[in-house]
Amino acid sequence: MTAASSSAFATAEEFIATVLRLRPRLAVFDCDGTLWSPDSGEAFFYWELERGLFPPDLDQWARRRYQEYRAGRVSEEQMCGEMVTLHRGLACELLERAARQFFSEQVAPAIFPDMLTLTHRLSARGCELWAVSSTNDWVVRAGAERFGIPGERVLATCVQVLDGVATDRLVRVPSGPGKAAAVREVIGRAPDVAFGNSIYDLELLEAARHPFVINPNSELEEAALQRGWTIYWPESTRR
Repeated sequence: MTAASSSAFATAEEFIATVLRLRPRLAVFDCDGTLWSPDSGEAFFYWELERGLFPPDLDQWARRRYQEYRAGRVSEEQMCGEMVTLHRGLACELLERAARQFFSEQVAPAIFPDMLTLTHRLSARGCELWAVSSTNDWVVRAGAERFGIPGERVLATCVQVLDGVATDRLVRVPSGPGKAAAVREVIGRAPDVAFGNSIYDLELLEAARHPFVINPNSELEEAALQRGWTIYWPESTRR
């Protein structure tokens, strides 16, 4: 799959126009680092711990576990799943309220305005928008709605819910190959355009007719250059 030819855009408007010229009918977006700059999964994790949401023994276990992940002793997929299953027994209404507050305070100021403009212009042209992320779906839904992506079109790490309460039974963890797998399973067709920023988005981008690499980390930037994919640095990252 190939994207539009240029990897350098003088303005956000040039980038947006390049995407719109493709007339996509289905667009899939990674979130952290792509639609906004922070790692909202990690930030929400510590935001919750700082507010004493979990009992002391679970709090201590979660902090130790995350350090093991940072040291490379726990996989990305495993950690993403555990960061959601530790909410077992909590009311989803409470979690949704917390996620909205967190997103407004911590993430909304770091939304990429050019990506916000792009999603709304795509939506206005009838393009179907989806978000896919390894972050918990409470936070991703809170953020995606600002981009015109409804909650039912969010594919994020989530657990089964019983009587309004979160369980520890995972439904999905869309990380790495799991992102492309979730798109195939739920949407059932290849994206016309896909957007991602990290190596964990590689398979998602490979599945798209036109992959766009946004604000990439070094691993994805190298892979994108090798494949001739379009790279775009949001204007706020260039300051």
